[in-house]
Amino acid sequence: MPDSALDRDTRILRFLEHVHPYDSMKRETLIRISKAFLDRSAEAGSMIYAAGTQLEGLYLIEHGTVEITDRNGAPVSILHGRNSFGERGLTRDGVAVTNAKATEDTRLLLLPADQFHELLESSKSFARFFDRGRSPAKERGGDLTTQRVGDLMARNPIAVAPTTPIQTAATMMRDTRVSCLAVTEGENQLVGIVTLRDMATKAVASGLSGDTPVSRIMTADPASLPPSALGSDLLHVMLERKVGHVTVTEGKRIVGILTQTDLTRFQAISSASMVQEIADAYSAEAMAKVTARLPKLLMQLVGAGNRHEVVTRLITDIADAVTRRLLALAEGEFGPPPVPYLWLACGSQGRQEQTGVSDQDNCIIIDDAVTEADMGYYRKLAKFVCDGLNTCGYFYCPGDMMATNERWCQPVKVWKRYFQGWIDKPDPEAQMLASVMFDLRPIGGTQSLFANLQMETLEAARKNTIFVGHMIVNSLKHTPPLGLFRGFATVRSGEHKNELDMKMNGVVPVVDLGRVYALQGTLTEVNTRARLEAAEANGTISQSGAHDLLDAYDLIAETRLKRQADEIRAGRKPDNFMPPSDLSDLERSHLRDAFVVVRTMQSAIGQGKGMLS
Repeated sequence: MPDSALDRDTRILRFLEHVHPYDSMKRETLIRISKAFLDRSAEAGSMIYAAGTQLEGLYLIEHGTVEITDRNGAPVSILHGRNSFGERGLTRDGVAVTNAKATEDTRLLLLPADQFHELLESSKSFARFFDRGRSPAKERGGDLTTQRVGDLMARNPIAVAPTTPIQTAATMMRDTRVSCLAVTEGENQLVGIVTLRDMATKAVASGLSGDTPVSRIMTADPASLPPSALGSDLLHVMLERKVGHVTVTEGKRIVGILTQTDLTRFQAISSASMVQEIADAYSAEAMAKVTARLPKLLMQLVGAGNRHEVVTRLITDIADAVTRRLLALAEGEFGPPPVPYLWLACGSQGRQEQTGVSDQDNCIIIDDAVTEADMGYYRKLAKFVCDGLNTCGYFYCPGDMMATNERWCQPVKVWKRYFQGWIDKPDPEAQMLASVMFDLRPIGGTQSLFANLQMETLEAARKNTIFVGHMIVNSLKHTPPLGLFRGFATVRSGEHKNELDMKMNGVVPVVDLGRVYALQGTLTEVNTRARLEAAEANGTISQSGAHDLLDAYDLIAETRLKRQADEIRAGRKPDNFMPPSDLSDLERSHLRDAFVVVRTMQSAIGQGKGMLS
């Protein structure tokens, strides 16, 4: 209907009523905002704004199509009706960070910049949708009181019917080594609980027959909490009601149970206590019992709100402790080393970024005084440690990047030849190997064997522009999973069809960028976040580019970790894949924006700029 036949304000109001986040605003606020929007139009092929120019405000497409490209002309999005654009520049310094061009005749609504910022302050729903900046999560430890009951409980508790004889129930408790049974009817509808104490004080002490149904001795309407309750709620219930067992229910259906033993076990699951147990272990099998608790540790660390770099650092600390203990056990079995050596980790362990899914990547650097006769000692040591790591759940590297491969168990002089050869002749294999080996981090042994080698290699690599160019090209092979039409590019086939690969298309592109920045700036940091911060500090990337990329990396990495924690909580083995449908509209929007930032930074470094101004 033409504007002459419909009042302009009414037209805009009716349009906004069907656009998020305006559809969630109070009526009076929406009416006020609808009057603030200005009408704009753009002919097919015309530029709406260019990167680097001052933005008038937030654009909202009423009808038509707009193509968004980064400052180097690489496509980012194709937008249609009800899509907004321009918010990234507005929430930074008001300057556009992308180009916007109409690809057909387009009618736009423009919310002036001052009105946009006023709404960010006054409307929570508007701020949640458009403010892409993310304040750091409060760093909390694995405090019991802040944990969700759903993360603490034992799932699928053993249940019996009310008519079950107490003799049968007692036998079940003995055979399964549990201190209580849930008493249920129908579809896990909780009617009571029977404990060992009930068996002793109500059955045995009263001389009840073994045929007596458990309903006679059970506690009806037992203490219960929902999965969303906190550990503090649990402690209060136990103390106030003087009970040692609390059921966890959703409605009337029981989903878990908690005992004082569970609380003790939780307090024992901390990285510090696990490291202590590993340090006291005398076999890989003993250490494997400790590392079997890693999924639970990851779930609790994520559930406690720890930042991703804190979680992965603590998870990696366990792998480091296992490695050092295995080295000590190996030296105890084979005797002291003939000459000094250094065990190093690469890959995610080297970067201190291990999650719930990790294999092993490692190597040995040996003092140049080593003889061929001595090499047998280091081969035995490498096999002992790598086999032990595999026993502990750090599986053998599919690409054989391990110290058991003689290629990766060599004197310093050989390692120098390796790095110099990769730098002088950067073929595809050299790029791959250099990418892995630039993430080396000493774990155990004589660390001085690596110090000079690392700095010499970084300086030689930085000076070779051809090598740096090849490393940049290699870093662009992993791209964020962006589809043009505001969607995601998911896995096309196989077991994870239609899912996002949060490792190879999520965190790896940022890891690759961090490695290139470290090379360009001769930075010795290995952890990805530390590399990005150091690259900002020494001017390798601009402050605004670094902040955008750090925010994007944090969101991507935390989304990946949260997904793994959810998988563990559901009793499944964690992986790196996630269906986009598991995310809310708001989460999808923010995650996509994070991927756009990563691709923009890739485009910048691919154009030889390496930064956003």
